Amino acid sequence: MQKVIFEDLGTIRYKEAWDYQQKRLDEVRGRKLANRKLPDEEKEPIHHYLLFCEHPHVYTLGKSGSFDNLLLDEEGLKERDIEFFKINRGGDITYHGFGQIVGYPIFDLDHFFTDVHKYVRYLEEAVILTMAEYGLQGGRIEGSTGVWLDWQTPTPRKICAIGVHLSRWVTMHGFAFNVNTDMGYFNNIIPCGITDKGVTSLQQELGRKMDMLEVKEKLKRHFSELFGFKFV
Repeated sequence: MQKVIFEDLGTIRYKEAWDYQQKRLDEVRGRKLANRKLPDEEKEPIHHYLLFCEHPHVYTLGKSGSFDNLLLDEEGLKERDIEFFKINRGGDITYHGFGQIVGYPIFDLDHFFTDVHKYVRYLEEAVILTMAEYGLQGGRIEGSTGVWLDWQTPTPRKICAIGVHLSRWVTMHGFAFNVNTDMGYFNNIIPCGITDKGVTSLQQELGRKMDMLEVKEKLKRHFSELFGFKFV
């Protein structure tokens, strides 16, 4: 069974967390490459990571995204104290902010399964299973990565955005799960470049502020069960 180191980084600026992810990815990838040159008895174990955090207000644009989906100019961002980054994950534009659980798995998928689509489905499933514990049914929309409510109706609402990047089957970036998120910040973008669907949060759906620590613990449990690892 694989072992995963869990770290809750708390509230951390986006660039700082991005640099930290890259540091961990380089560590995992470096150990992986070094092991290839060693006999089996000398190989060192791979340390995988699952990072949770919250970011101060920031918009991030994926490598396939369009700047047209950001509805603020540089001055508008400055006035609202919102950062903006063009980054190397998949997907379009999204928002990160307080009350949102952002998760960054740094996994070497060679030790789990080398299937990107299955990996993304597992990220979605961890959120879907967590939502189910609160009586909410989450689902998927074909061609639109992430987790949705009422996905089979004319008014689907996204509750979790997902965008990943892989290097030699080592993952970075991940998911953003709206828990107690101020949804007003999504009005300044076209989320994920989608104009005909909405966004939502656990708080908005359930009508009460959620216990972030409780939600995190449920998410962690579902991650470990789905991927078949234990936390250390």
